[in-house]
Amino acid sequence: MKKNSHKQTLSESLIIEKYLKKLNFKKKESFNFENDGAYLNVAKDEKIIVSNDTIVEGVDFFTNDSADSIAHKIICYNLSDLSSMGASPYCFNLSLGLPKKISKKWLHTFSLKILKLQKKYKFFLLGGDIAQTKHIIISATFFGKIRKSKIIRRDGAKINDDIWVTGNLGNSFAGLMLKKNIIRENDSIKKFFIKKYLYPNPCMIGNKLRIIATSAIDISDGFYGDLDKLLLRKNLGANIDVGSIPILPKLKNLIRLHRIKINKLLSAGDDYEILFTSNPKKRNFINALSKKIKIKITKVGTIINKKGIYADGKILNLNKRSFQYHF
Repeated sequence: MKKNSHKQTLSESLIIEKYLKKLNFKKKESFNFENDGAYLNVAKDEKIIVSNDTIVEGVDFFTNDSADSIAHKIICYNLSDLSSMGASPYCFNLSLGLPKKISKKWLHTFSLKILKLQKKYKFFLLGGDIAQTKHIIISATFFGKIRKSKIIRRDGAKINDDIWVTGNLGNSFAGLMLKKNIIRENDSIKKFFIKKYLYPNPCMIGNKLRIIATSAIDISDGFYGDLDKLLLRKNLGANIDVGSIPILPKLKNLIRLHRIKINKLLSAGDDYEILFTSNPKKRNFINALSKKIKIKITKVGTIINKKGIYADGKILNLNKRSFQYHF
């Protein structure tokens, strides 16, 4: 019997029906994707925090990166933004710019990864758009919920506040350097750090920081650059104890061997940890919280009444304050 050689094309409606509708969990806010818009359910004492990130093939991820990793990044970038403001994820819009070469396997892997993250962090797909593009372009707009009085802003730091960071810094940068073969290490080290680069995990403790933090930001554009953003509006400065910055022993070894420079590492992005300030009276509470939730939270410095960022008392000359696109 002759096989049917006709190949079913991946139309917009097919992609929605087969790969995206399952991400909605039949939530009434989206009207089952059958209308031109959707709505948000908000209680009287709640506010909606909105975040957006866009990633482009060849710019924000490599052409040979897996659909699994790409999905992980676009979701976690946005979750990190919500967490830094104290919000809990509610729903999101997803816009896909896809080339003709995109495969069903790619779409299956991409949507399955998002589904896993949805189940873990409790949010659903509200709507979005699909377009045909030369390269993969993905944009996600996230909506998070928070009590009106609990929003954490960037501009609340005060003189003598402690400076804290969650987790460990620099892993993603080390992974990027290894993936690009700028530095070379054994297979075990290479695999470990490249995974950290491909799968950064957002620190979802924003709801715990609402009563602690005077200001906060997620570390997406580099520790020093993002710290600078907390300082600029208030014309404040910071003194950082570089030795206290949490860095994995494996990475410290690369620094010791001069494979990576510490200042370059702390100016690089994609850590997606939370950098926040807090009143010194909260130290015991923060240390107890860290033990309770089993997430490392480390005091790394102090807000000072002098402009600039000082590393162990010496002012840093930051030519590149944080990552930015230049056109």
